[in-house]
Amino acid sequence: MSVTSQVIFRTATIEDVPVVLALLADDAVSGAAQGEYGEAHRAAFEAIEADPHNELIVAELDGEVVGTMQLTYIPGISRGGALRLQIEAVRIAAHLRGRGLGGRMMRWAVERGRTRGCALVQLTTNKVRGDAHRFYDSLGFVASHEGYKLALN
Repeated sequence: MSVTSQVIFRTATIEDVPVVLALLADDAVSGAAQGEYGEAHRAAFEAIEADPHNELIVAELDGEVVGTMQLTYIPGISRGGALRLQIEAVRIAAHLRGRGLGGRMMRWAVERGRTRGCALVQLTTNKVRGDAHRFYDSLGFVASHEGYKLALN
């Protein structure tokens, strides 16, 4: 049986947050920005959990959290009032990358968005993430826009 056939996707619990943070920290581009697990992370989780437009999702394999992503459902006036799914903070445990788990997780997210009535799925990825760009291209995503960010702190 393959790794991808054994994985389950579920909404994260507060107990999952330290593992989610560790997954996010295991990253050459943004890992240092995660900080030590603490009150700010607990508060962020509580805000996500309380908001029906946000979900923190984990991928679990044999009882171990091995992947994560945050899903945000954005209502909008444009596109005829369409609902969008924003996917952020996508990570798979390093020892499982390249085995199909990320693709399965993204297809699950797209279907979840479809089920909730989303007309569009969008995400951003750092310009230096060539592997991520190839991954998202392989799933049918199109690099159609240029993104900008402004740090406020």
